[in-house]
Amino acid sequence: MPQQVQGVVAPGRNEPVRVETIVIPDPGPGEAVVKIQACGVCHTDLHYKQGGINDDFPFLLGHEAAGIVESVGPGVTDVTPGDFVVLNWRAVCGQCRACLRGRPWYCFATHNARQKMTLTDGTELSPALGIGAFAEKTLVAAGQCTKVDPAVAPEIAGLLGCGVMAGIGAAINTGNVGRGDSVAVIGCGGVGDAAIVGSRLAGAARIIAVDIDDRKLDKARAMGATHTVNSRTTDPVEAIRELTGGHGADVVIEAVGHPETYRQAFYARDLAGTVVLVGVPTPEMKLELPLLDVFGRGGALKSSWYGDCLPSRDFPMLIDLHQQGRIDLGAFVTETIGLGDVEKAFARMHEGDVLRSVVIL
Repeated sequence: MPQQVQGVVAPGRNEPVRVETIVIPDPGPGEAVVKIQACGVCHTDLHYKQGGINDDFPFLLGHEAAGIVESVGPGVTDVTPGDFVVLNWRAVCGQCRACLRGRPWYCFATHNARQKMTLTDGTELSPALGIGAFAEKTLVAAGQCTKVDPAVAPEIAGLLGCGVMAGIGAAINTGNVGRGDSVAVIGCGGVGDAAIVGSRLAGAARIIAVDIDDRKLDKARAMGATHTVNSRTTDPVEAIRELTGGHGADVVIEAVGHPETYRQAFYARDLAGTVVLVGVPTPEMKLELPLLDVFGRGGALKSSWYGDCLPSRDFPMLIDLHQQGRIDLGAFVTETIGLGDVEKAFARMHEGDVLRSVVIL
């Protein structure tokens, strides 16, 4: 029968979030109910609260999560009750043209749970990225559950559900960073720092971190950046070129999602270099570039959705690397908080005080 749990709801554009009683239906065909153990506070959740994604309020926020499968609906075979899982927001269909071409990370028909979670008065909720994990339990499509080693702390494992995977994947999967490459990362929040970790893991020789906050640049260096540039006081394009023999970086990863920083990334890359946009822009943003420069500089301009990851492949791999000591996923956790502290966590995020606040349930 349906369950009532506590969850964090964004009731309207820019309104403070609040903890509400949420009704979770029994899982239907292809669905699972997951007891959430930890969920990171991601900038995308703030975008939802601000109305920067869409206007389907009220939202059940939270999506960067790990927990235990509590129950599954008919036809579910990949996960069973008791499995420790990381939730992902792109459950691949296996049947679309991308999946049939052997490129499931580009799946054009990813899906979520069909049933709706609601408030106690019947108001339907829109779960953030089809997950809604700032809650004691949530309903998802079973394909959104990726089994990983339960020996890893949930506050660490859950970060793979969005930001850390997005950044590492932007470097390794989308940017194809290789041994000896030079990489510049513009924007050193959680995703940007993950891109630095991914670039180091791929063998990049020079990793240049760019931000306007010296605190973030210090953290970026601790994550593996070889050089830092404060773009508030220094022209980042000229600085990146100077640090790369006057040429520009082989790969520039833009982790802000703003037209100005994208232009910086475009001109800071080497001829035939690659720009990767992993920062999420808002709907009203526009970009202008001289078409002749797009043609003349060659290379590739790419967007990275979720780090072009395949959760079933990439989540367990990154957990293994963490357990081997080759990457430190725990370094992304700045603080652990409760459900009632999410609004304060958004404020800390805005002030640049944290890489990740993680809600523990």
